[in-house]
Amino acid sequence: MTTSHPTTTLSADEARRLALRAQGFLGAPDRKSGVRGVLRHLGAVQLDTISVLARSHELVPYARLGAVGRRTVENAYWNKPTTGAPEEPPHAFEYWSHAACILPVEEWPHFAFRRRAYRARPHWNHELPDGAYDQVIKQLRAEGPLTATELGGAKKTSEWWDWSGAKVAVERALMYGEVVCVERRGWKRVYDLAERAIPEALLHDDLDDAECLRRLVRLAGQSLGVGTRADIADYHRLKAEQVDTVIADSGLVPVTVEGWDKPAWADPAALETPPRGRHRTTLLSPFDSLIWERARAERIFDFTHRLEAYVPRPKRIHGYFAMPVLAGGRLVGRVDPAREGHTLVARQVTLDGPKTVPSVAQALIEAAGWVNCDDVRVERVDAPELREPLVRELARALS
Repeated sequence: MTTSHPTTTLSADEARRLALRAQGFLGAPDRKSGVRGVLRHLGAVQLDTISVLARSHELVPYARLGAVGRRTVENAYWNKPTTGAPEEPPHAFEYWSHAACILPVEEWPHFAFRRRAYRARPHWNHELPDGAYDQVIKQLRAEGPLTATELGGAKKTSEWWDWSGAKVAVERALMYGEVVCVERRGWKRVYDLAERAIPEALLHDDLDDAECLRRLVRLAGQSLGVGTRADIADYHRLKAEQVDTVIADSGLVPVTVEGWDKPAWADPAALETPPRGRHRTTLLSPFDSLIWERARAERIFDFTHRLEAYVPRPKRIHGYFAMPVLAGGRLVGRVDPAREGHTLVARQVTLDGPKTVPSVAQALIEAAGWVNCDDVRVERVDAPELREPLVRELARALS
């Protein structure tokens, strides 16, 4: 790998502000482009099954745009037209990026390298029954878009991992790129043939691996603003050596960030204009791309982030679905939320000192309004002396 010598030095604060702007948290939100604009700007929005306030792919645009309607979010991703409106081609598809993600449909060609890798993979976790793959393709071709249940059942037993033959086959076809998901029905994937669902101009695997990787590295750099090799690789879950082969030709420029002990690269367009504007105050999904990479979150925000949903209850420190609170360009606390009827319950709150109380209260009230709750109840606050100030601030704001 050869790179030019960095000519730009950024302070840690400048790097943090670049990252916030690149992720849509600094400056005026692009309400005109809406949810689809957020998706294009971020390049990927992670999916997850957990739903507390809402599912993570709904929380991501909410955090950037404010109280955008949840149905509006779903319709924007899955292109569900309003009654009487003409049908449009899909704007997004699901695939494996950082994890299972919603991706802009125009990036379909740039995941050809991953589809090829999956096709060449010798071992799989689930056994594919004879004839199941061809049967799934035949059924989709004849009947149109279908869920795994409609294809013959998603599971053989009640165990989450015990997939049916049809589910194994259709997921394999999804990874290969012969089948695509461009819609969710409830929380079920709706599968269709890629040849029918992906616009013809995009439906190809013509790009070689290097071209795919250059594009994804460049997109990651733009979405991060500035990042180390590990940051950039993690965004679309590339290997470090894959980043190394293309970083010099990606269009990103090498920079030095004060306090960072690893080389960094930045989006040159981001360096041209100093990041200014209003900071968002909001709860963040634990799966938000601002905090995907734990080491990066610690380096930029001095904030250790870990999802504890899969940690045994006695070992949890901050709660089942602790959501970081972003305010003033800093991560200033955490809230583990729940809903009881029309009450948003802050089951556990962590505050970074008394000065953060108004910001956390504001984030809770805005989130409550978004999910149609008209009250907020605080249960445990890690610093007990801050519980009453938080309760008073919430009461004042709600009155």
